[in-house]
Amino acid sequence: MAKKKVPFKYDIVSSFMDYVLEHGENPKTVYAFAKANQFDEAQFYEHFASFEAIEKGIFEAFFTNSIDALNKNEDYQIFDARNKLLSFYYTFFENLTANRSYVKHVLDTYKNNLKGLKMLSGLKHHFTKYIGELGIQMLDIKQEQFEKIEQKALKESAWLQLLLTMTFWLEDTSASFEKTDIFIEKSVNTTFDVLDIAPIKSVLDLGKFLFKEKFQMN
Repeated sequence: MAKKKVPFKYDIVSSFMDYVLEHGENPKTVYAFAKANQFDEAQFYEHFASFEAIEKGIFEAFFTNSIDALNKNEDYQIFDARNKLLSFYYTFFENLTANRSYVKHVLDTYKNNLKGLKMLSGLKHHFTKYIGELGIQMLDIKQEQFEKIEQKALKESAWLQLLLTMTFWLEDTSASFEKTDIFIEKSVNTTFDVLDIAPIKSVLDLGKFLFKEKFQMN
């Protein structure tokens, strides 16, 4: 009798992705999946509670692998928020492209299903936290309530932009997905141009100055 191997978490994920790509669906049961890959069912549950947990974890891994790669780059550390986000997008979509067959299958399967959004909840949590830590400059509103609303709006709009870019990438038929690269550059730059508060601050400063001068003259 062949000795059953002790699987690493990566081994389970890799075997799961291979099964999905070969069969076009998730394994029927954890028992059958574990038996086919020569490890005990209990060993599966040491790492994952279900196949759905693996699906969720895979998209979280795409994010963390991207961030880990960026943090090893010294240039990334000195980038401003705009260029950090651009770098993240390019690296993240390189990871997606390296696993395009699996990603396309999963997103196509769940695109009209609320389960799909649940599957991406981990990715959303990590990504919106990342957006909050980029230090994107917003209007200086001295009201805590407004600041919270402003930050939430920023994170939600950034998440929608990422989903839109993923949708564009799925439909991109250009060589090396070069149109997606162009879309990323234009969409991220447009977002930051819209968020550019320097002109707004200048107008506010001018308004304050004129108001002060008029008040003093009167």
